[in-house]
Amino acid sequence: MAFIIGFLVAVAIIGGLLYILVIHREVPGAVEQRFGVLESLPEDVGKWKEDTESDEGKAAAQRGLRREVRTFHDVRANKLVRQARIRNRATGEITHVEPDEPVRRKRVRS
Repeated sequence: MAFIIGFLVAVAIIGGLLYILVIHREVPGAVEQRFGVLESLPEDVGKWKEDTESDEGKAAAQRGLRREVRTFHDVRANKLVRQARIRNRATGEITHVEPDEPVRRKRVRS
């Protein structure tokens, strides 16, 4: 009896894995229908703007530098990242580039 129950549980696990691997990956729109679509991109995506409000921006301004930030949409990976760079105010030269920070996007059900 225990063998039959174990066999049925194994079949159920294999069926669930096949569903996840095949249906969600190969059927267009299956993930969106099940989990919702990602929220829309911000309007200013890809545009650099001066950061004067964050602590990092204020610290850069005290050192005579300008911190610029933007959100960048990586189309291949379908990810949104926040990028920041530090410029010299006098020369306009980029002195430092900060590591990218991933931005989590929420899923919206329609």
